[in-house]
Amino acid sequence: MTHLSVEMLAADATEPITSAGHAQLGIAVLAGIAVIVLLITKFKLHAFLSLIIGSLVLGAVAGAPLDKAITSFSTGLGTTVAGTGVLIALGAVLGRLLADSGGADQIVDTILARSSRRAMPWAMVLIAGIVGLPIFFEVGIVLLIPVVLLVAKRGNFSLMRIGIPALAGLSVMHGLIPPHPGPLVAIDAVKANLGVTLALGVVVAIPTAIIAGPVFSRYAARWVDIQPPEKMVPERASDDLEKRPGFGITVATVLLPVVMMLAKALVDIVVDDPEQTVQRVFDVIGSPLIALLTAVLVAMFTLGRAAGFTRGRIAVTVEKSLGPIAGVVLIVGAGGGFKQTLVDAGVGQMILDVSKGWNISALLLAWLIAVAIRLATGSATVATISAAGLVGPLAADMSTTHAALLVLAIGCGSLFFSHVNDAGFWLVKEYFGMNVGQTLKTWSVMETLISVVGIGCVLLLSLVL
Repeated sequence: MTHLSVEMLAADATEPITSAGHAQLGIAVLAGIAVIVLLITKFKLHAFLSLIIGSLVLGAVAGAPLDKAITSFSTGLGTTVAGTGVLIALGAVLGRLLADSGGADQIVDTILARSSRRAMPWAMVLIAGIVGLPIFFEVGIVLLIPVVLLVAKRGNFSLMRIGIPALAGLSVMHGLIPPHPGPLVAIDAVKANLGVTLALGVVVAIPTAIIAGPVFSRYAARWVDIQPPEKMVPERASDDLEKRPGFGITVATVLLPVVMMLAKALVDIVVDDPEQTVQRVFDVIGSPLIALLTAVLVAMFTLGRAAGFTRGRIAVTVEKSLGPIAGVVLIVGAGGGFKQTLVDAGVGQMILDVSKGWNISALLLAWLIAVAIRLATGSATVATISAAGLVGPLAADMSTTHAALLVLAIGCGSLFFSHVNDAGFWLVKEYFGMNVGQTLKTWSVMETLISVVGIGCVLLLSLVL
């Protein structure tokens, strides 16, 4: 298990924008986060604007000249958008093609047709894991809710017995697995290897999703025994299509970018020579940009044309996929700006200085910081980005595997106890027709389970890797 060490103190070479003391920096961080929380929750201000204002408050309280604080924020925003904006866009295009072509429905229908009543919760977590791989959490919910409601109604299941596994599969993918925005930004912030993080993320995700999904759903169904609300059953994308892509080719298309990125990680381990032609080829093939771009181009044929889409229809689908993610890209970018303001103010170094005498795992420290920001802001993505900026210096002396585990620890912390300041909380509440108390006993407990089981798996892996 990686512990904080004196050697890590030299990890952050960034020149601070202020020479404020630890106490003043600590107050500045709390003030910045408090402003963001208040603006988002109390005044209902958009997270993008709240993060800008919070960053400026942080810089001002830390005693930084305003022009330097603005430069830090702008630099962080630009770097984050440059690093992840295109990947988010490509992921959105792939997800929209999967949804509009009926490919997602094909995966769902095929797995459900071959599942027994007893295996249905397990089938739901499998479906959510596959469908949720390239798709944002909110989009995944919209795609899977009709299936969850129909299965629960036709099979006379408690809604929680079917719904919780689906939500667990989607949430675990969102928090731990690239190319979702949070993990991508964290990987960039701590300079982790994407392929290794992806591989270890899958190792952590499987037991976590099982425990928080099919296993926990038994108890959730007893605590909240409700039936599917009739008014919430929307039409499915493929209901208006004459044909749709096959199951095998759809799954292959979804998994293509994952396979390409994992192949790069494997070649890096086996060859371990940057000058070798094989490794250089796979460095290109396995880069997130090329992997996702390839998957999108392939999906236009394997999903779009297979559904009978014309070139014009495919172009419209791609165009429609980009509009809704503008807000996501801006929030992620502003989160990167806030992170850079934290780093340039010297907060990362302050955390190292303050915690150097603690006998605490760096992974556990990263998880706790992400938990605190998640509870305060309600946003898993903001929690991931901010925590990654704070604990990034911890990765300087870490091995490749432990840097990847640091990213996963942050991801696990970012999912802890979703409550009333999280948009996902209200999304689940409304779709499932629950009241606030029922949502807390099911969805919120499930998110906490994912976070706790996930960090447990990360800490266990750190002992053997």
